[in-house]
Amino acid sequence: MKSYNLTHLKELEAESIYVLREVFAQFENPAILFSGGKDSIVVTHLARKAFHPAKIPFPLVHIDTGHNFPETIAFRDKLVETLGAKLVVGSVQKSINDGRAAEERGKNATRNAIQTVTLLDTIEENQFDAAIGGARRDEEKARAKERFFSHRDEFGQWDPKNQRPELWNIFNGKQHHGEHFRVFPLSNWTEMDVWQYILAENIGIPSLYFAHKRKVIRRSNTWLPVSDFIQIDPKEEVVEKVIRFRTLGDITITGGVESDADTLEKIVEEVAAARNTERGDREDDKRSETAMEDRKRQGYF
Repeated sequence: MKSYNLTHLKELEAESIYVLREVFAQFENPAILFSGGKDSIVVTHLARKAFHPAKIPFPLVHIDTGHNFPETIAFRDKLVETLGAKLVVGSVQKSINDGRAAEERGKNATRNAIQTVTLLDTIEENQFDAAIGGARRDEEKARAKERFFSHRDEFGQWDPKNQRPELWNIFNGKQHHGEHFRVFPLSNWTEMDVWQYILAENIGIPSLYFAHKRKVIRRSNTWLPVSDFIQIDPKEEVVEKVIRFRTLGDITITGGVESDADTLEKIVEEVAAARNTERGDREDDKRSETAMEDRKRQGYF
């Protein structure tokens, strides 16, 4: 007799596809927040499977800090062309030029936090009522508090104590005018699940995730890539290392790890042996114990 047992990856896939279809059913104008990182790539892949043979019914929204890895932008543009999807780009530089956001100053300046202004403006300008993200509960303690359907008030802010209950996978997307939801189909996935799924589905990812030679400096116990956007202290030595990135973001805050993992199989093995979180090399999360939750309360991803 044929067995109909699902592997844990197929269970996660089915759950995520169910969430994506609920978004399509309950909201009028949803969008996928696409950073070019592995999680948003997996969400996009799942959306493709959820609505096949039709095209993805959601536009991809990228909040462009202007301080991106060039490899990420190249990957984004190629994927959008392949999918035939609509791309909406919100520019942090435009927010700065328009006086909507203030550029940070100093050695550790980053545009990561001020992305929130651009994100909320982009959501309002396009009247998106649901923004689908790739955040997972295992990433960080503030993200562990998120529901699948995470309510945002009329100011785009998040109150972790004022969220709807989600019993038996019943989701409540009702909202007042001006409010919206963030939706996280990968909530129950782990970093290992994501990598095993990418390997099983043979999903394309940016080359940054694979081991490669790069000029870096040592700062805050991580290898920061050398770019035109960071200030290098005279005491900091520029060296060339073979590194890879476990998570992608603004180039000024995304730290790399020394690695020889140049294939998906090696990455899976490396993640299985890792004892620190993937966001442990993100400078923005090191600013305080509540850095992520503080940003999320203001409307961050």
